[in-house]
Amino acid sequence: MPATRTLSRRRITALAAVPLLAVVVTSCGYGSDAKKDDTKPAVAAGAKKLSADTVKIGYFPNLTHATALVGIQDGLFQKELGGTKVAPSTFNAGPSEIEALNAGSIDIGFIGPSPAINGYVQTKGKSLRIIGGSASGGVKLVVDPKKIKTLDDLKGKKIATPQLGNTQDVAFLNWISEKGWKVDAQSGKGDVSVVRTDNKITPDAYKSGAIDGAWVPEPTASKLVSEGAKVLLNESDLWPDKQFVITNIIVSQKFLSAHPDVVEAVLRGSVKTNAWINANEDKAKASANEALKTLSGKALAPEVLDPAWESIKVTNDPLAATLQSEADHAVKAGLLKKPDLAGIYDLAPLNKVLKAAGQPEASDAGLGVK
Repeated sequence: MPATRTLSRRRITALAAVPLLAVVVTSCGYGSDAKKDDTKPAVAAGAKKLSADTVKIGYFPNLTHATALVGIQDGLFQKELGGTKVAPSTFNAGPSEIEALNAGSIDIGFIGPSPAINGYVQTKGKSLRIIGGSASGGVKLVVDPKKIKTLDDLKGKKIATPQLGNTQDVAFLNWISEKGWKVDAQSGKGDVSVVRTDNKITPDAYKSGAIDGAWVPEPTASKLVSEGAKVLLNESDLWPDKQFVITNIIVSQKFLSAHPDVVEAVLRGSVKTNAWINANEDKAKASANEALKTLSGKALAPEVLDPAWESIKVTNDPLAATLQSEADHAVKAGLLKKPDLAGIYDLAPLNKVLKAAGQPEASDAGLGVK
């Protein structure tokens, strides 16, 4: 497995087309519409074009998409693509990014595991492949320290998750189950009240006392801490090697078939960006925050940026085994009929890039194309 390091020194719900749930999950969203991204650097004069004139890349203006934030803004993807232009677009919800991929509005996307699986299952495995990893971690349980001092104190309290059936919602429901507590997955009612709350609203809900805590991704977790909340649990501590997928790289199967050289170039850019992030951590953090400022109009304050950045790991490995585990958690919670994920991964292009870089190959955990 290729090396994975923290951004500091150093779920999925596979909501298939199941009658039980009509929602389509976000990975870590703040909105839904695609937005043209003008942060891309110019193509170098005389650079040789690959098999496509342009590659359209989608991603979120969020720290869990740090590879895309830094790689696009600092020209690391464009350098690998030569005369093939990067045309980036940003999204704030997984469903809209999947729709864009299906429509051909983007070719490659950085996205959370839930919408990736949803897109794969709903099209019977014909729309996309996961071709690489991007990030792990960055999810925390944060609580009001006046009301909750230990994990056992969560019983009887109101805890927010971003959305019914999304990655963090499933993770929290699974954790509740393992505690031996009962909660109705649909209503959120039970020994703990699971309150589905949009990440944009969660900080205000916490300040008003409408919730007692939240199981949420960064930077929402650190925003809550800046409002006086306390981190009670880091979800990474629940996983083997403290790693679980939060962001993957997907590609349209049509684009992968037509332009494998472009896909390989994007993956080289991703691998080199992750290496640069780890070798230049302070500069990378500043670059990511500058990209967020450009894209959203506001940079993150240091008290939010620093702990959020530290808890996220960039990784070339898609951590395929954890994707299967998170899907199993969704089945266990009654939110999903067991999906067939065979063929969701095609890691051949990534492993070619990793081999050239002298790194170990990534595993598809038996879920790769045959």
